Amino acid sequence: MVAPDAAGQRAHMPEGSSAILDTRSLVTDHRRLAALLRPGLAVLDVGCGTGAITRGIAEAVGRAGRAVGVDVNRSMIEKARAAHRAVPGLSFDVADVYALPFSGAFDIVAAARVLQWLADPAAAVRAMTTAVKPGGRVVVLDYNHEKTAWTPEPPASMRRFHAAFLRWRAAAGMDNAIADHLTDLLAGAGLTGIATTAQHEIAQRADPDFETRAGIWAAVAATRGHQMVADGAISEGERRAAEADYRAWLRDAAQSHVQYLLAVEGVRA
Repeated sequence: MVAPDAAGQRAHMPEGSSAILDTRSLVTDHRRLAALLRPGLAVLDVGCGTGAITRGIAEAVGRAGRAVGVDVNRSMIEKARAAHRAVPGLSFDVADVYALPFSGAFDIVAAARVLQWLADPAAAVRAMTTAVKPGGRVVVLDYNHEKTAWTPEPPASMRRFHAAFLRWRAAAGMDNAIADHLTDLLAGAGLTGIATTAQHEIAQRADPDFETRAGIWAAVAATRGHQMVADGAISEGERRAAEADYRAWLRDAAQSHVQYLLAVEGVRA
């Protein structure tokens, strides 16, 4: 039987995950939001993690604007503050996405790769909508993990791990295909002018950062994999084999990897 707060427990960032977050940037990992930013805007970054993208937001809105990053994970917020405390107009606070302590305070409220970890993403979108000013914009970015694609196919051990990962998430009430449901979620919160922009993460063998980008599933096996073992979703031997086999495949055979990712935005009336 799955615990009532299984989504919250499974969303908790395991040891080593912050290294993945630290490699991200606004320009490369939230391109649609980057295109919307201009000096003077007030922007809330929900589920900011260690603040790498939030820092880019602060730099884009400049001294005349402000950027606030919030996350429910206190240790992540502490790391964000330590890493980015010198950036003007940038602040970080501990806050739950379901109970954001803001009302009509921001020009843009954004969440990147956050809703996929929630059991009630509709409630989170409603809270984000409350936090944005009338006429302001909510921007969400997320995956459909069911549409992850590799060329050629990765090892059988990783295919089994990926299938177990989807089952483990679904058992906690998380939506593995949430990217394709974002439009309905934003419409349900009363947002208008909803638009979708494809932001698929495509890694090709010739790319200089190919092994880092395409290697995300080895990193998942090395971090989330331990949570899955603890929850009985896979054995430690299966986790270990998936990580090792995938790293070898990545080095010797992998040609491309695609993470299906959409940015969906809407305006508060």
